[in-house]
Amino acid sequence: MANQQHIGLLGGSFDPVHRAHIALAERALTELNLDSLQLIAAANPWQRAPLAASPEQRLHMLELACAHNPKLHINRSEIDRGGATYTIDTLRELPKGPVYYWILGADQLQNFCSWNHWQEILEHVELAVAKRPGSSYNTPAALAAELQKQHKTLHQLNFPPIDISASHIRHILALQQDPSHFLDPAVAHYIQAEGLYRQAANSTDTDL
Repeated sequence: MANQQHIGLLGGSFDPVHRAHIALAERALTELNLDSLQLIAAANPWQRAPLAASPEQRLHMLELACAHNPKLHINRSEIDRGGATYTIDTLRELPKGPVYYWILGADQLQNFCSWNHWQEILEHVELAVAKRPGSSYNTPAALAAELQKQHKTLHQLNFPPIDISASHIRHILALQQDPSHFLDPAVAHYIQAEGLYRQAANSTDTDL
């Protein structure tokens, strides 16, 4: 289809959203020649500990971080749906027609086959992987076999690893240190104004 849209999907807790999230989104826009990219904030990710900021606070931070780029959009379907967050439920709700690209880090690639209905996920999207510090591009054998079965390609993003994590930012904030070089200035101001992340976080992020 000549006018078929190509749309990127980047999910995460975004607790908080930081510079590496936005850098990855913008790199995906360019390298995959996407028309737009949606950042999908998780409601209650089943593979990690409870989130520190509220859903509306995380959505507001995303809006602030994406305000400079009209191709970046916020998808709030998982938060509106509530409950346990499963990628397959989100993909089933997407409008038919566009080609969707699910953006994930290399660390997520390693446990992709543990995701709920992971084989069906591949029926809905193309996978695009970005390298993450400490992780490799090695594709699990089961995933490689399923990609071949569905005649799909694993796209690799030429994205220099950025050693930033939301858990580290929360730790810095809990110590009352300045994390502003990791954050969009508007996001940093919002976190300060709302008094977010002043309590130490014990969880470890699996998103960028």
